[in-house]
Amino acid sequence: MEFYPSYCLKRNLVLGCGNILFGDDGFGPEFIDYVLSKYNLPEDTLLVNAGISVREILFNISLSEKKPEKIIIIDAIDTGEKPGEIFEIDIDEIPKIKIDDFSMHQLPTSNLLKELKEKCNVDVRVLSVQVESVPQEVNPGLSDVLKSSMDKMYKELLKILEE
Repeated sequence: MEFYPSYCLKRNLVLGCGNILFGDDGFGPEFIDYVLSKYNLPEDTLLVNAGISVREILFNISLSEKKPEKIIIIDAIDTGEKPGEIFEIDIDEIPKIKIDDFSMHQLPTSNLLKELKEKCNVDVRVLSVQVESVPQEVNPGLSDVLKSSMDKMYKELLKILEE
């Protein structure tokens, strides 16, 4: 009998990435919890609070015979935009200066995303929100501007899921 993790079996996989202990960096996991408590998504879509474990999930998917058709990463990043702004980042254009800022953008993870996209034919998308601040020390909780961006992010997620 073959066993596949549930995240390999759904058509769409949404991964909320980030560290909830460091302010706005926790947007991805907080967003997943928000959506699960407020909305119903199609049955072919699985939302996972990946926290800081996204690399392990992506690695498992890359080795699995069964894979989602679409993976959407939800993460917070600092690109100098207006705090709370929602935008999509092409995985080939993740700013090199930002590679070490967030767990999702470290080199092994970005390589896994590229491999899933190019070699496994998975539609990989990265939806990001501009942080207001990420503290240097443990300080959980999102800024008010990121809390107010949840519904905007949800609308952007729906657009991608409907494609």
